[in-house]
Amino acid sequence: MLAGLAPDEPEVHGLVALLELSASRLAARVDRAGALVLLADQDRARWDRVLVRRGLAALARADELIAAQGADAGPYQLQAAIAALHARAATADATEWPQIAALYTLLARRAPSPIVDLNRAVAVAMAFGPQAALELVDVLVADGALATYHLLPAVRGDLLARLGRGDEARAEFQRAADLTRNERERDVLLARARDPAVSASRSP
Repeated sequence: MLAGLAPDEPEVHGLVALLELSASRLAARVDRAGALVLLADQDRARWDRVLVRRGLAALARADELIAAQGADAGPYQLQAAIAALHARAATADATEWPQIAALYTLLARRAPSPIVDLNRAVAVAMAFGPQAALELVDVLVADGALATYHLLPAVRGDLLARLGRGDEARAEFQRAADLTRNERERDVLLARARDPAVSASRSP
C-alpha cells in the first residue's frame, strides 16, 4: 500500500525489501521441535525464494531511485541491503561479512542505536575475528544502555567462547538466559552456558 501511495520514495521500497527478505527466513527459524535455529545453522533450502526475489526486486527499485535522486540510502534500505547479502549467500560461510560490517557502519551513522552497534559487532566478529568485536561490545557494556538486553551478554559470551575463555563465556550465557523472557531462547542460552564451545564458531 505504501509503495503504491509513494512509488518514488526509496525508503518505502527499502522497507518492502526488508520485510520480504526477513519473512523469507521464517520457516527456517525453528526446527521441528520448535527450538530456535541460529541464522548460520538454518537450512537455506527452506528459505522462501519467491519472497527473496520480491525483496531483491524492491531493493533494486530503491537503489534506482536513490541513484536518480542523488540521495543517500536510508535506514530501511541499508537494513534491506544487509538482509540481501544473507539471502544471496549460498551458504553461511559464503556470506560477505566485510560488506555487512561496512553497511552496519553506515547504518550506525544514519540511525545511531546501541542495537545497531551490537549487530555491527557481530558482523565485525565474523569478518575480522572475535577480539576486534569484543572491544566494540565492551564499549556497549560500559555504556550501560543495553544493561537489560539479553543479546548483549549472549554476543559477549559467544565472543569469549571463540577466544577460548570458557569460564567467562559460561557466566555471560547464564546472564543472558536470566534476562530473556523467551523460553526457547533461554534453552539455547542455557545449553551454551553448559558447553560454551557449542557453535562457538558460529554467529550469535
